[in-house]
Amino acid sequence: MPTLTSPIEQASGHAANLYWLAFLLTGRREASAEMAVEALDSPDGNPFFSAWMLAWARKVVIAKALAAVRQELAASALRLAAQRGRTCAPPPRNWALRPDTTKVQLERALLAIDLFPRCALLLSVFEGLSIDDATVLLDGDRELVRSAQVCAVQELTRNLASMRETSLA
Repeated sequence: MPTLTSPIEQASGHAANLYWLAFLLTGRREASAEMAVEALDSPDGNPFFSAWMLAWARKVVIAKALAAVRQELAASALRLAAQRGRTCAPPPRNWALRPDTTKVQLERALLAIDLFPRCALLLSVFEGLSIDDATVLLDGDRELVRSAQVCAVQELTRNLASMRETSLA
């Protein structure tokens, strides 16, 4: 039997997801909570409109989060650009998170990645934006964003693997 959730429970779940997205993009807890609340300020009972509003709210959270860390993002992009000779091998086509990866592990592994590559990864892989859209949002060049995404996937994989090794020891 399917579980029925109330509109309040659904809104709470959406707010939590928006908060987490903002937190992963900024690394700032308080600002992320404010962004999530502002993005979901006017819920509606219509399912079509609610889905549209949630998609719009995700875009609002992304824009606010990136604006909140614009200077740090630019500094991170400069650090990455200074390493232009460094190449990262693209992940295998079948790359995916292990099913036993917890939200806490994922959060720790993502937050350990420098800001620009982390945002490139979150926007392109986790949010499904094109590299071109991520490039516009990150105010970078296409090759830098692509490189950041690939290196971030490698770093995320390493971070998660080292957490598993540590927990097994």
